Amino acid sequence: MTTPTQKRPPRLRAQHRSLTRPRRSPLLTALTLIVLVYSLAPLAWLFINATKTQADLFDSFGLWFGGDFALWDNIKQTLAYDDGVFGRWFANTVLYVVAGAGGATFLAVLGGYALAKFDFPGRRGVFALVIGAVAVPGTALAVPTFLMFSQMGLTNTPWAVIIPSLISPFGLYLMWVFAAESIPTELLEAARMDGAGEFRTFFQISLPLLAPGTVTVLLFTTVATWNNYFLPLIMLRDSDWFPLTLGLNAWNSQASTAGGEAIFNLVITGSLLTILPLLAAFLLLQRYWQSGLTLGSVKE
Repeated sequence: MTTPTQKRPPRLRAQHRSLTRPRRSPLLTALTLIVLVYSLAPLAWLFINATKTQADLFDSFGLWFGGDFALWDNIKQTLAYDDGVFGRWFANTVLYVVAGAGGATFLAVLGGYALAKFDFPGRRGVFALVIGAVAVPGTALAVPTFLMFSQMGLTNTPWAVIIPSLISPFGLYLMWVFAAESIPTELLEAARMDGAGEFRTFFQISLPLLAPGTVTVLLFTTVATWNNYFLPLIMLRDSDWFPLTLGLNAWNSQASTAGGEAIFNLVITGSLLTILPLLAAFLLLQRYWQSGLTLGSVKE
């Protein structure tokens, strides 16, 4: 008795075997291992050195543990150092992420949906403007933004970090493409024929369909805001409003100042604590993030 696979021509059978059992590539495997080591080595170095005392940082090999496992002591000292200013910096960073990245995601969802599903004069011009804004680096706008905020009296305030973070051209473009692919126009027309208004159509019908893309944009904007260094550097002078990036750099610079205290073990431990929320966010939202990136990549 012949199976369906055996009834196929030899060429089709070979293609079927190549699809069901992909050929292994030693070169691709080696490149994947190199990328994996390149990605995980800094994390391993960070964790290993966060377990060391200040003395062990200079007396032991960088990629191996020291004599004493001081991780818990380092965490306690990091949280308590300078009257617990690390907790203040962490709260500032959360504020900037919630207000800045959250607001940028919401505006990107609204703008992307409108550009994808509504036809209005100047739509092509908006498209060219968004594409051009994606190509402009943020550092090129830092000085003009500082001058503008300085004239408005908003420098050295949280608004100087939050307001520029609300604009995400890449997030807007991503939601534009995502909304065009994930929301059928017929579904919107059916909702309007049933008497649903535009706000109800968006929040009850379109927004659930946009969830994977929304999570994807939220992750990108969260990472960008959480790791933002240059914008707070030029906008903020008061250390009470520093985010974690700026605060840890200030700790690291203490060793080079006159009479400053070297606290490299606390800087490394603080860096480890800084990346843990991002790792948790990626792990928890990975399913939505992957589906958001791949939607529309295959045509039916």
